[in-house]
Amino acid sequence: MATNRSRRLRKKLCVDEFQELGFELNLNFKEDLSDAAIDSFLSEFLRDAMTANGLGYVGGDDFGLVCLAKRGSVSEEQRAAVEAWLKGRNELVDFTASPLLDVWYPENPINQA
Repeated sequence: MATNRSRRLRKKLCVDEFQELGFELNLNFKEDLSDAAIDSFLSEFLRDAMTANGLGYVGGDDFGLVCLAKRGSVSEEQRAAVEAWLKGRNELVDFTASPLLDVWYPENPINQA
């Protein structure tokens, strides 16, 4: 594919200055946790950690991708807020949040702008 793209095309493809960042999230729940407790945790997670910070979550109970709820990129501050919220939860054994990555093309490096 050509690398000399118009601004309009770069925006449509979410590349170069229009790159959008997010992060992957792995959640490890306690073994003895009931399905109702997991559902309750996920409801609170979506309300308090995602929606409250302007973020969206795509994935399942234990693995997903966190991105901005609108066009744009997740900031390091938003990522830190999600980590802080998760650290305060006793339903989890542990969790892993990846460094920020390109949500459309994860194999591409992050633009240093």
